[in-house]
Amino acid sequence: MASIHISDIESAINYWRSSSPAGEGFTLAPPLRALAEVYALMAVERREEIDEAHLPEAAVAAWNVWYQTTPDTPCIAICSTSQGDDVCKGCGRSFIEVQLWTQMTPTQKRQTWRRITLDHGAWRFNRYAERAA
Repeated sequence: MASIHISDIESAINYWRSSSPAGEGFTLAPPLRALAEVYALMAVERREEIDEAHLPEAAVAAWNVWYQTTPDTPCIAICSTSQGDDVCKGCGRSFIEVQLWTQMTPTQKRQTWRRITLDHGAWRFNRYAERAA
């Protein structure tokens, strides 16, 4: 099963904080509360990732709403896997990831996004950053 990194939980929390600010009495909106509880548990347990199967339904729903605001694919329309490369020079995905992208779950896609972002070697992060914007 795929897991969600704490940075994605943080991003989802920030999304909900800006779209559903706390009301009177500082009550958190239900989606924000669900994500905050997961984040707190991860922090206490010093975990960087959590299996999506272990998330409460409300947290998954809130995370999925945030996910819909993110770019779906890292592709910048310069695909070197079509030329035989095992890893695309344009986006940083492996040949298999490029081929299976439409079948991947949102969590699997975010794991791939995290890996290529941390690697920072794909052209989308340097030579052709303007295409990625």
